[in-house]
Amino acid sequence: MKLRLPLLVALLAGATPLAAQTMQLTPVQQQARAIFRELIEINTSWKEGSTTPAARAIANRFLAAGWAAKDVLVLGPAGDKDSNVVVRFTGKSKTLKPILLIAHLDVVEALRSDWSMDPFKLTEKDGYFYGRVTSDVKDGATTLIMALLRMKQEGIVPNRTLVLALTAGEEGGGGYDGMEWLAKEHRDLIDAAFCINVDGGDPQIVNGKRLTRPVQTSEKLYQSYTLAVTNPGGHSSMPTPENAIVRLADALGRVGRFAFPVHVTETTRGYLAKQATLEPAGSELAPAMRAIVANEHDAAAAAKLSAASPFYNAQLRTTCVPTMLSGGHAENALPQTARAVVNCRIMPGETPAQTQATLVKVIADDSVRVTPIDSATPADPSPLSPAVMDPVERVTARLWPGVVVIPVLETGATDGYYLRAAGIPTYGMAGVFIDVDDFRAHGKDERILVKSFYDGVEYVYQLVKEYAAAR
Repeated sequence: MKLRLPLLVALLAGATPLAAQTMQLTPVQQQARAIFRELIEINTSWKEGSTTPAARAIANRFLAAGWAAKDVLVLGPAGDKDSNVVVRFTGKSKTLKPILLIAHLDVVEALRSDWSMDPFKLTEKDGYFYGRVTSDVKDGATTLIMALLRMKQEGIVPNRTLVLALTAGEEGGGGYDGMEWLAKEHRDLIDAAFCINVDGGDPQIVNGKRLTRPVQTSEKLYQSYTLAVTNPGGHSSMPTPENAIVRLADALGRVGRFAFPVHVTETTRGYLAKQATLEPAGSELAPAMRAIVANEHDAAAAAKLSAASPFYNAQLRTTCVPTMLSGGHAENALPQTARAVVNCRIMPGETPAQTQATLVKVIADDSVRVTPIDSATPADPSPLSPAVMDPVERVTARLWPGVVVIPVLETGATDGYYLRAAGIPTYGMAGVFIDVDDFRAHGKDERILVKSFYDGVEYVYQLVKEYAAAR
């Protein structure tokens, strides 16, 4: 599930222009387009479709390219409903742990009546590819598939083993059948030194220019809580001071007005330091960013950034917001129950128990019960190590001169969470540029630029090849 990062920056003088042009496809691009079309035109939504046909189609391509059957597995806990495909490209080294490459195959539902064209047909028009999950994330899956197939075709044997896992269940409908299941039940198949996840860290286009190459190193932890108040109720003609809805409303008001303390991680510190250099001359935000990098307790700087953008506020602290509400049972009766769901996105290094304790303290009313929904496990941020960052810096400088590599904290969620929780460092590094002003994932007429797709195919190939050659 992708969330775009708003970039409040001036255009860099050295940024690479994105020129629209008619392309004559190379054999590699023709193959990539064929795979992309095949994936788009298989409906892998949870209600109306299935990931299994897509997983099998991918498996068949690898088998036809010369992979042994033992190295191409289609598997899942739900039989034929929603399967994953795991492909192993065995490397020369017997001692180095593999590198894992991931994307998801499942998609958000798309109704033909909502779209201007068939969402499950790849439509190329006016320099764009249209179709459900052109951007989230079958474009990324295609870039990974092509990277491995192209290495095989060119006779390149990786030094480090590469493991490709394309999964079900990421968009939430399929349940326990995708990366969570693989990480818990088949760790041996996907165990790795680290993971590259193309469902995060999309390169960014602003005003038609390529600007940044984000590297997603961490995600906020998703945890919801129920707030509930109960009392005996009674006839509405005789109200009492104890009203469940009023009590709950007061509690929600206190939660809504509360700001969690600023907590800057290695990733957010690196992000703000780089972002400060991209701000236009005279920007009031650049000094605030530098101030937070130097001292996260600078209240004035934190207030300025938080007021400037919900994104900056979410980068600085845990956030909790009411998202669902219910109460009462009859128009003419005092409510006996009132309930709300508060959804929290918890900063790395903090726990659901700490967040619950803070909510209880902020609400300051024993009649309001705060109960966690499910139980999320915190996952450590992935370190900004040279072994990961140096190759991405080299490939970016080579293919996209002037584009800035910048670490980011994902405020949403991807399958990278399950891998980090399992102890596998994971980095969001998509290869297809996304226009921040034309983000349509999960929406009507989802699309990506044709040129960005083919550029992403080349970028991911070169990046994977660099990682695979490491010793």
